[in-house]
Amino acid sequence: MADFYDKEEIFTATQIVRDFSSILKKIGSNELERAIIIKNGHFRAVMIDFEEYEKLKNALGVLQKIYAKTKKAADEKAQNGN
Repeated sequence: MADFYDKEEIFTATQIVRDFSSILKKIGSNELERAIIIKNGHFRAVMIDFEEYEKLKNALGVLQKIYAKTKKAADEKAQNGN
């Protein structure tokens, strides 16, 4: 899984605690797109800019609505035997 991430954006939980302000500043200034947090050798969380988070939540909402409409249409088609 680590193949998809830049080494510079992966931090241990301890690094996050020690350098929180610095890492947050880098995310806010777009020097870092995200901070991926590992603990005990496992990916545990991602820290991103709040505006980016809101964009992702909105995009997810749109996709969920599209999926619901598509699923409803497919279910109705199946019920009608078409």
